[in-house]
Amino acid sequence: MKLNIKCLFLVFFALNFSFSQDNDDAVLLEVDGEPIMASEFLRVYNKNLDLVQDESQKDIDGYLKLFTEYQLKLKEAKRLKLDEDQNYQREFTRYKKQLISNYISENKVTDALVTEAYERSNLDINASHVLVRLDPSVKDTLATYNKVLELRNRVIEEGFDKVKAEMHNGETIFLEDLGYFSAFKMVYDFESAAYNTKAGEISMPFRTRFGYHVVKVNERRPSRGTVTVAHIMVNLNPKDSLANPEARINDIYKKLNQGESFDALAKQFSEDKSSAREGGKMAPFKSGQLSSLEFEDVAFNLKENGDISKPFKSAYGWHIVKRLNHKPIEPLENVKNALETKVKRDSRSQLIQEALINKLKDKYDIAYNAEAKTYFEALLSKEFYNRTWSLPEDFKATDIVFSINKTNFTFEDFGKHLITAQRIYSGRTTDFATIIDKEYDSFFEKSILQYREDNLEVENVEYANILKEYKDGLLLFDLMEKEVWNKASKDSVGIETYYNNNKSNYQWSDRVEVIMASSADKSQAKKILKLMKKGESEAAIKDELNTNDKQNVIFTNGTFATDTPILPSDFKAKKGVSGIYKHNESFHVINVIEVLPAGQKTLEEAKGNVINDYQAEIESNWIKDLNNRFKIEVNQETLKTIKTKIGN
Repeated sequence: MKLNIKCLFLVFFALNFSFSQDNDDAVLLEVDGEPIMASEFLRVYNKNLDLVQDESQKDIDGYLKLFTEYQLKLKEAKRLKLDEDQNYQREFTRYKKQLISNYISENKVTDALVTEAYERSNLDINASHVLVRLDPSVKDTLATYNKVLELRNRVIEEGFDKVKAEMHNGETIFLEDLGYFSAFKMVYDFESAAYNTKAGEISMPFRTRFGYHVVKVNERRPSRGTVTVAHIMVNLNPKDSLANPEARINDIYKKLNQGESFDALAKQFSEDKSSAREGGKMAPFKSGQLSSLEFEDVAFNLKENGDISKPFKSAYGWHIVKRLNHKPIEPLENVKNALETKVKRDSRSQLIQEALINKLKDKYDIAYNAEAKTYFEALLSKEFYNRTWSLPEDFKATDIVFSINKTNFTFEDFGKHLITAQRIYSGRTTDFATIIDKEYDSFFEKSILQYREDNLEVENVEYANILKEYKDGLLLFDLMEKEVWNKASKDSVGIETYYNNNKSNYQWSDRVEVIMASSADKSQAKKILKLMKKGESEAAIKDELNTNDKQNVIFTNGTFATDTPILPSDFKAKKGVSGIYKHNESFHVINVIEVLPAGQKTLEEAKGNVINDYQAEIESNWIKDLNNRFKIEVNQETLKTIKTKIGN
């Protein structure tokens, strides 16, 4: 749902692309009397050049249409006073604080980072996340950010599993249960977001090189090392309606005991398709990472590499597990050097505050009052050690301690800092000169970082643009939810009418209903072929070919798309019993019961797509209303200049 915002949001990302005529910006259009400058449009246009592949999409007039629609929506949101809503303002304030932390870093020494990394490596976090993919080179972030923000709000309202079932496509949008992870297993931004989010809570959106995420922390628990296994899985609810999952896994286990290859059996029969192609091999995982206590316990209880478990049941299916490798947790002293190397190579090293402060000292024009320290040293008394010290009545409150780019920091500011700092020295006898030196440095660092924060929008165009993108994007999210998304999803009559008027858009692809018999032995496959052509039942063929000691045939029944990897790549969709196919190191005979050509989907089967398309229709009509509500005037001379400049 809500996919219609993609094009509109993408168009509003920005680069610094200046437009000037004798250094004066020009008005490109007015929306209800409010001027929009050419530089703003060019900023948008230039950023989107990196995103489009079709040359026709680079047309200035087409971009101007999208840009104008975006401005119309902002105008409508403000007309409805959505920007005055307390929830909107609260959300924006929270985001601003989070965003600014990416630009104002705290001082962390290497040892602290190493300790943090080690502590995290001993604590596994069970989490789920939402990811909207975005190439790291793309600076056009608004649409992607707002898409993940939309999904975050839906997860909060509807629940993770429901949104996952509807929105996860495994290509651009991912809603995944990540299981357990710890330090260095994720990029640092993701790792920190997870460790800074309490169990049961969901983070605000953040960006990594993969795109924009939100992370939902489900649980925290100690780690017990890392294990690598391969497994064969049979689903609890197989597509084959006649199959018994427990009986099927036991049949596979018999074949293992007969000496058949674990790798080959996993490729052929494991219904965990993410690992089956690799012979059942899974990515290394820590305690609980698969969110299955049963699977975890079996995997970690295998004593030696190469050990194979008996069949067992989890919440996801029946499994057989083979241990490939295991690495235990080591003490800090054994891994400190390796962790230090990782920290120095990792992005977390950028968090060292001292480097930032030194950079700011070089950047800003700073003037110091050489007499300030001496003055304050003389003011301190023994009351400072018991937290009863206060500033004298004749205190020179307005004198300047130092200035940063002509912004003054006064004696009163530093005096308040010292009053607060008394608690640090309670019961101590540190000499006053040392106290003043230390607290002066502390006050200066806090002040220069605060100055940086207060002026960040002026100093850092990237930050200013991202902040504006979020501010406007959040406003548009609320507007779209009110005017389009909620209306479409809740209008059952409208959805049904739209479906009935557009049925041809919702069709099934070609499918086949099959009974497939599989065997590792070609001679057995030939016997299967003869028996199936004679019309023998599945049960009869099993009784004749399988024994207590040897599993010669396994059946798979179900309805599949003709291009599914379960079926051989050269499979012919023809009714009746096939010849012998070789596929995944086994031999197969396939009885095609029915060929199901492309056909009409029911409303229930197509509902997600119908709602998306219905939203598009609602939005299109709404945009027409906005064009009628607000007066739009385009400065044709400015537009002509832009086209000349771009060469469009």
